[in-house]
Amino acid sequence: MTGTPPRARRADALRNRDRVLAAAVRAFTEHGPDASVNLIAKEAGVGIGTLYRHFPTREALIEAAYRNELAAVCDAAADLLAEEPPVEALRAWMHRFIDYMATKLGMAEALRTVIASGGDPYAQSRNLLTGAIARLLDAATAAGEIRDDANADDLLIGLSGIAMAAGDPERRDQAGRLIEFMIDALRYRPDRSGQ
Repeated sequence: MTGTPPRARRADALRNRDRVLAAAVRAFTEHGPDASVNLIAKEAGVGIGTLYRHFPTREALIEAAYRNELAAVCDAAADLLAEEPPVEALRAWMHRFIDYMATKLGMAEALRTVIASGGDPYAQSRNLLTGAIARLLDAATAAGEIRDDANADDLLIGLSGIAMAAGDPERRDQAGRLIEFMIDALRYRPDRSGQ
């Protein structure tokens, strides 16, 4: 006997889930782990039962909100490459990463409650982020727009440093200038003819 295939989620259920996650990111960033779940449901335009149907615990909601933000920044790499020349896609993605990090840092206290309850919201973060960066770097290298020795993990570390030092909204101009320095460094090709 074969089981019935899992039912695809209805479009309205997916929209509800997305609205709940967006409202949760805003609430947990602003109010920390004690943000009102009732307020999140209200802001998302759903009933509390709908929220709990998707996310049975506060920790599940926090983790899903973070993972949704992570997926959005990683998925943006392919979208940007489809719309922009590779180095412009890389630049735009770097700015999105700074925004993602600001959200992650804003949710830090809430994410700590997930970790304290035994969850690991960061389990795949580094691999997913370096995969997105590698895709962008490979495209820009293939187009001859950047040097061929650029490393995704190095770029992730550099961007994380920018986000930590200048990711606040009031320092966003500085983060933009630092991104431009990184783009310039990626374009620089050392003369290795004498080696």
